[in-house]
Amino acid sequence: MATQYQNLSDYDPNQVPDASTMSFGIVVSEWNSEITNKLRDGAYNTLIRHGAKPENITIAYVPGSFELIYGAKRLATSKEPDAIIGLGCVIRGETPHFDYVCSGVTQGFANLNAQGNIPFIFGLLTNDTMQQSVDRAGGIHGNKGDEAAITAIKMADFSRKFH
Repeated sequence: MATQYQNLSDYDPNQVPDASTMSFGIVVSEWNSEITNKLRDGAYNTLIRHGAKPENITIAYVPGSFELIYGAKRLATSKEPDAIIGLGCVIRGETPHFDYVCSGVTQGFANLNAQGNIPFIFGLLTNDTMQQSVDRAGGIHGNKGDEAAITAIKMADFSRKFH
């Protein structure tokens, strides 16, 4: 989580396993695409930087953040990657819709992890303002996509150790 003390893009590259033999799926919400495309680019570039091959990264798009759950499950069953990254952005509005979407996606990804054989990485920005999202999609707080990619690599490595 990005705070005033932690940047989403800060990590020790020496603590990241080699991803050259791993495959990944990235599911991206089209809603708030000016943010989610930056998250996607951050995740993709970080995977490549740590050895993942472009042909082993599948990117798929879904209309909104709630659909990330279904998209992640379908991508997992069709491509059988080592990890799936779900990237979305929900910004608080005037109605409780924000709370329902955020809660649903959180619970959906928790369920995928509990029931699945691979890790499903939760890369959903849940902010009060567009500026907070900009700050976490390559802005002053780094890029949540970078963080999600590092988590995917580490969890895929973890999974392989116990497979």
